[in-house]
Amino acid sequence: MQRYLLIFLILPVVVYGKDFKGAELRTKSTYIYGRFEVNYKASYGAGQTSTFFTYHELGSGGVSEWNELDIEILGRYTDDVQFNPITPGQANHEHHQWVNFDPTADFYTYAIEWTPDYVAWFVEGEEVHRQTGDHITALNLDQKIMMNIWPPAYSSWVGTLDSRTLPFFAYYDWVSYASYTPGSGDVGTGNNFTFLWRDDFESWDTNRWAKASHTWNGNNSDFTPDNCVFLDGKMVLCLTDAVNTGYTDKNKPFVQFARYERDTVLVAFSEEITQESAEKVGNYLISGVTVVKAIQQRNHRHVKLVVKGLDENSSHSLVVLGIKDLATPANTLLGQSVSIQTPPGWQYPLKINVGGDAYGDWLADQNWTHEGDYGQLGGTPGSFYGQAISGTTDDLVYQTEQRGIVKYQVRLPTGAYDVTLMLAENYFSAADCRLMDINVEGVYVIRDLDLFTEVGSHTAFLLEVPNVWINDGILDIHLADNKDYTLLNGVIINQHVSETGQSENGIPAHFYLSQNYPNPFNSVTTIEYRTMSPADVTIKIYNLLGREIACVVDNFLNSGKYVIDWQPDNVPGGLYFYRMDVSHAGESFSETRKMILVK
Repeated sequence: MQRYLLIFLILPVVVYGKDFKGAELRTKSTYIYGRFEVNYKASYGAGQTSTFFTYHELGSGGVSEWNELDIEILGRYTDDVQFNPITPGQANHEHHQWVNFDPTADFYTYAIEWTPDYVAWFVEGEEVHRQTGDHITALNLDQKIMMNIWPPAYSSWVGTLDSRTLPFFAYYDWVSYASYTPGSGDVGTGNNFTFLWRDDFESWDTNRWAKASHTWNGNNSDFTPDNCVFLDGKMVLCLTDAVNTGYTDKNKPFVQFARYERDTVLVAFSEEITQESAEKVGNYLISGVTVVKAIQQRNHRHVKLVVKGLDENSSHSLVVLGIKDLATPANTLLGQSVSIQTPPGWQYPLKINVGGDAYGDWLADQNWTHEGDYGQLGGTPGSFYGQAISGTTDDLVYQTEQRGIVKYQVRLPTGAYDVTLMLAENYFSAADCRLMDINVEGVYVIRDLDLFTEVGSHTAFLLEVPNVWINDGILDIHLADNKDYTLLNGVIINQHVSETGQSENGIPAHFYLSQNYPNPFNSVTTIEYRTMSPADVTIKIYNLLGREIACVVDNFLNSGKYVIDWQPDNVPGGLYFYRMDVSHAGESFSETRKMILVK
């Protein structure tokens, strides 16, 4: 199962006439080894990607010379960054990295360290992935630093582009380079790199950077210099239609979906909108229902409506008007009516035949969409029909799979669930051929899973994940490919706590965790929390990558209201998450909130 993706055959072709126009900025100089760093806000939306990478321009040797190191953020994901070293022969070794933030909602820093022995990728200053081996030593040719935005012709990879969502913008704040100087550097791992330059994009440095004007097979756009813009201390890459090029937006925002759950309606817009228009209650009308409050979410695209009088067993329509985007001048949504979707009425256990058809009480697999209630993202279906599977009577489930899958999502009402993932190794017959990480709701439940080592070939493997708390309406399962492709065969979900918030034994499940104050904070912040029954309680602080920074509460507590002050020591400024976990009589509760430390 050697990994070749011809979508990356980027031999320049200066032929225009495609429906979309993208952009690329590249250095004039080439570099061999070093630390390459960028701070940028990726473009949001399915069907396109905004990138930071290094690339060796091919010579007479063609693809046998291929050297490339990628950071690719696919706009369809809000918690994933893809890394990929592409080596001679155009062989791909991609890895999808889960991140505890939305790369399209704000600026974050990413870096690549390239040495003769390893390539490592960093997010917000922390190493998150490293590759070594023969394919890395083959990366030994000089490369240019590049950034681009483009719509690939491969929907299984990036999703389907909706032209109504154009234009897309990716904002780059700065790029830096440090040379590889082992034993004598001043930055990077082991101080083995020496800082040489940083460009803050105050203007276009024509001595350092060139704008591209080419395309290639598999790229549904032409690159045009007009779509690479320097503005207000940022370099902006634009993906547009063929007419309205440059940093301009003439399309009105529109509602992608509206969903109801527990006295709130989540309204998703096609692009970022102004806070003033987003939070004006009069811009939302639901017949017979009172909209109490409108709260813009952190990604600036979603708005949560607090409502009274909405019956989820009846049909309701939401009329939205007066919503403005961030363009200058602003484009205004004058009026749109959408049906309000309600949580699916699942019967438990909920069984999904991932990669396969419906049979018995198993649901057929499907792609994830705004309108759907479950589905996969990033995968390609595969089958091994007729292959006997040991350790199960559900051979048909294990004989189909989604391979290369990045996420599986299921809409679930607020509550706790027991999740079982079903996997089988039907391709490899040796250990250390397929390795993958699996993350469920922001928690890694297994690392470097090797199915052959665990159970052998053609054998059912069950990964049970109990007490998964869902508070945003969606179960998120993320799979990362550490070696060869990920796979998933089936999902089983059992409701552990009802959507009303009552556990099976009647104990209230809704303990309370308050937003910290002040927020943002500089030196100390206060967190209030409440326990409704005697219980084991922990509150931990995590960074953007989900790594624990501090444990501020770890006790058995009686019911009551509690207050804790957190004064971080030797902790850099930035966005953090704090999570309260409660366990009582076999029942569990978890809630996560965000805080910002300013230094």
